Amino acid sequence: MGATRNLRKVLPALLALATMAATAGCRIDMHIQPYYRTMAKSDFFADGRSARMPVEGTVARGDLQEDAYFYTGKIGNAPGGYLPFPATADVLARGRERFNINCTPCHGRVGDGNGFIPTRGFRRPPSYHIERLRKVPIGYFFDVMTHGYGVMPEYGTQVAPRDRWCIAAYIRALQLSQNASANDIPAGQEVPSPPPQFRDIGNGATLPQVAPAATEGEPK
Repeated sequence: MGATRNLRKVLPALLALATMAATAGCRIDMHIQPYYRTMAKSDFFADGRSARMPVEGTVARGDLQEDAYFYTGKIGNAPGGYLPFPATADVLARGRERFNINCTPCHGRVGDGNGFIPTRGFRRPPSYHIERLRKVPIGYFFDVMTHGYGVMPEYGTQVAPRDRWCIAAYIRALQLSQNASANDIPAGQEVPSPPPQFRDIGNGATLPQVAPAATEGEPK
């Protein structure tokens, strides 16, 4: 009876130890899985590559990027000087919204660099209204937003390409609003009152003076 009683006490512990021993191998297999790293060599396939070519007829989704200018803002290695779609009031409204969300903490509401973040010890960004930035092509702003510049991080993973273009267009509107004069108005042309959403950006300027270029396959 004593031996049986002792066995009953020890049996749960023995079962627990057996279970741990049986499952230990599974845990290692889950942590150390056999796989190929990207572009690694493989002796299994005849061509020596682990990566396989897509099945014939595979359709790319999301990353095809046939319109190089739309996704890079560059013509060759130089920033382009036009928007890849017309600069409409809706484009400016979208740019203003995205600018206020993503850019004003550092660049300020009017793009003068007097945002909230620089008041906490971070480097103050240059004003959009200095001569150098008034003269850069609009594609320059798109490229800087995409890849970052200096202490500014990249926003290519946070802001969609079209929204980056809308922001760039709005930056041009801000520049025009702070630097336009009566001499910039063509003779005999009346300046209409700006829509309500643009009445706070400056002295009545609304649309950036950027000539849109006709492009095929504009992303929807």
